[in-house]
Amino acid sequence: MLGRLVTHHPRSLIAAAVAAFFLLAAVASGAMNALSLNRFEDPRAESAAAATALADSFGTGTANVAILVTAASGDVRDPGVVAAGSRLTDDLARYPGVGDVWSFWQYGAPDTLASTDFRHALVLAWVPGDADHVRSEILPGIEAEIIGTLTDPAVTLTLGGADEVFRDVAAQASADFLRAELIVLPLVLALLAFVLRRIAAALIIVGIGLFCVIGTLAALRVITGFAEVSTFAANIALVMGIGLGVDYGLFVIYRFREELTAGHDVPVAVRRAVTRAGRTVVFSAATVGISLAVLFAFPFPFLSSFAYAGIAVAVTAVLGAVVILPAALMLLGRRALPKRPVPVPEQGFWFRTAEYVMRRPVATGGSALLVLLLLGAPALGVDFGPPDDRVVDSGQSVRVMYDTIRAEFATEEADALHVVARQSGNGEIDAYAERLSTIPGVLRVDSAGGTFGPGASAAESPDPSRFSNGDATWLRVVPTGERLAHDPDGLVRDVRATAAPFDVLVGGYPAELVDYRDAVVARLPLVAALIMLVTFAVLFLMTGSVLAPLKASVLNLLSMTIMFGVLVWGFQNGALAGLLGFTPTGVIEPSIPILMFCIAYGLSMDYEVFLLARIKEDYDRTGDPIGSVPRGIARSAPLITAAALILAVSFAVYATGGVAFLQQLGIGMALTVAVDATLVRGVLAPALMRLAGHANWWAPGPLRRFHDRFGLRE
Repeated sequence: MLGRLVTHHPRSLIAAAVAAFFLLAAVASGAMNALSLNRFEDPRAESAAAATALADSFGTGTANVAILVTAASGDVRDPGVVAAGSRLTDDLARYPGVGDVWSFWQYGAPDTLASTDFRHALVLAWVPGDADHVRSEILPGIEAEIIGTLTDPAVTLTLGGADEVFRDVAAQASADFLRAELIVLPLVLALLAFVLRRIAAALIIVGIGLFCVIGTLAALRVITGFAEVSTFAANIALVMGIGLGVDYGLFVIYRFREELTAGHDVPVAVRRAVTRAGRTVVFSAATVGISLAVLFAFPFPFLSSFAYAGIAVAVTAVLGAVVILPAALMLLGRRALPKRPVPVPEQGFWFRTAEYVMRRPVATGGSALLVLLLLGAPALGVDFGPPDDRVVDSGQSVRVMYDTIRAEFATEEADALHVVARQSGNGEIDAYAERLSTIPGVLRVDSAGGTFGPGASAAESPDPSRFSNGDATWLRVVPTGERLAHDPDGLVRDVRATAAPFDVLVGGYPAELVDYRDAVVARLPLVAALIMLVTFAVLFLMTGSVLAPLKASVLNLLSMTIMFGVLVWGFQNGALAGLLGFTPTGVIEPSIPILMFCIAYGLSMDYEVFLLARIKEDYDRTGDPIGSVPRGIARSAPLITAAALILAVSFAVYATGGVAFLQQLGIGMALTVAVDATLVRGVLAPALMRLAGHANWWAPGPLRRFHDRFGLRE
């Protein structure tokens, strides 16, 4: 039906597509401003409950705004600097929206709010509200109205804090998105022109990719009306929109050319391409969409944003490939054929390679498996940890500020742990604070009963009312810089494991990051099981085979080992730091590998669907389980290789960006896609299919009957 509609009304469909494009572009134009700036936090964690209790009972919280004050000469105890620092503290405390402020120049403030040489000091503030409110409304105002107006020659000021760091990350990600657009589109067009040997066909497919990007951004703009969507989703919309638009466009146009070469006229060739290739495109899009939809299993807006983007990309890519592109091909006709005759697939490189592999399946498959395992071996040393300011370029002011704090301050006061008790016995606070102060790596504990050093009372509290409010109390556990840098997880667990005489909640920025990391990692088995189960079901409905989906899952997981291997070797261990210009921290923030896993798994299954579709078609026609494999590979591998090359290049563009997250995404995905489309699909897949023989298409009787009744067919 769809094929007949396309061939009977191509001009009307193209006109409708152009109109839809401009309408979607109008909606998408507001997408970037509507996207959210999410935090790395778990709203259901103990740290979140501690933050709520601290805010409700004491009107304070973790410092999310910091200002580094640097003395132009002398040190921060000089009268001129004291005056400037005190004025800055007062101005910040009076600024609308700021909840609490503390600084080096307040009575009783600890010396750790200054650098060890007293050349720098900190003003810290807690600003309540979500990330969008703080980063979009409060921070720009502080920057312009407080820092920008304090022109005292005695000091220089630098704005920082966790929200300022990730405000810079979001701004850099947006800049990388715009720069990638300027690079990716012409680059993809050039590659398509080379692959297709027809500039008109290349322009049409780029148009399909652009339609996917604009359609996805428009969908995200609509979704922001009822859900938070991260600014990073725009980057996924660009690279996956172009990637899937090109993938599916190439698949349809290759099939159209094949039908024309077989002697069919243009309308018949279009209908057959829509019927045969369109079915495969729908299956493929379903696997990609489902692979990213499993991110909804994480209750975090940052990750669910990519689920929205992935589903929107899959839907728009299907519309572009099976509706808009066939209508364009109907008008383009035989001008879509390359100017030079295409070699017969059964005489090409991939056919010969597949035949060679299938003559020696154990040796070739074993060698390929060994290469994959060696490339993935570094993944065994993966260490997940929280992100910090080092995700941004070393030249940015906020990064310079934190490099200074790491090098010249004994600790980072903003990273103190907060221990909150809604009800407590006052007589027991001192003993508990003293126990906390004996934890290795704790610099001091501030409480209503005083300030405690390791194992003994160091000083009376200058302001007991700050830490006590009726029966409720809280304590600030300030770690050393060394413990915080090397073992923040252990620090949080040690504080939580210390026996308390009353019920407590442990929060603070280190605890928030640890809780977020733990919540993400804890759901990894569920997400992996969901993605494999659902994609298994889709492939079974397509092939009627039990072994084919299992084989696809195994091959996909092997591809994933490469991705994790390069992340650990290149980013966690820093092997690519000199080339890409980032600073390794010795850990990998877990959200990005999870996102990459879902994208890579979906794309790997994408190529598996293309491959299996052609092999199954040949097998159904000939009944030959061996010969159908090289013939199917010969007709799908050139397409898969071309699509993978273009997609890998699109991802690789982000490796040149200024955010470590996007560099990880770019390098990891580019390498995974390239290896998957060549070594995995070109060597391992035919080797395994040769060893399986007829079992490739086997299913037990009940499942066979189920597929006969409910399986998806043309």
